[in-house]
Amino acid sequence: MYPNLGSLDRTVRILIGIAVLAFVWIGPKTPWAILGLIPLVEGLVGYCPLFALFRISSCGTFHRTPKHA
Repeated sequence: MYPNLGSLDRTVRILIGIAVLAFVWIGPKTPWAILGLIPLVEGLVGYCPLFALFRISSCGTFHRTPKHA
């Protein structure tokens, strides 16, 4: 698992995750705000499984796994 998120993308995901999680305590107080954990964890780890699936990288390089014979 190689990082595929650049620093700007990570920062934006962390901020969005925190903002969405804030809805648990303030705002409409909906349990759907727990979905804010997804971008928060992706931003903290620096890896997005959906980006990997489509071979997208915002950090400038994408590491491919070697093909097996």
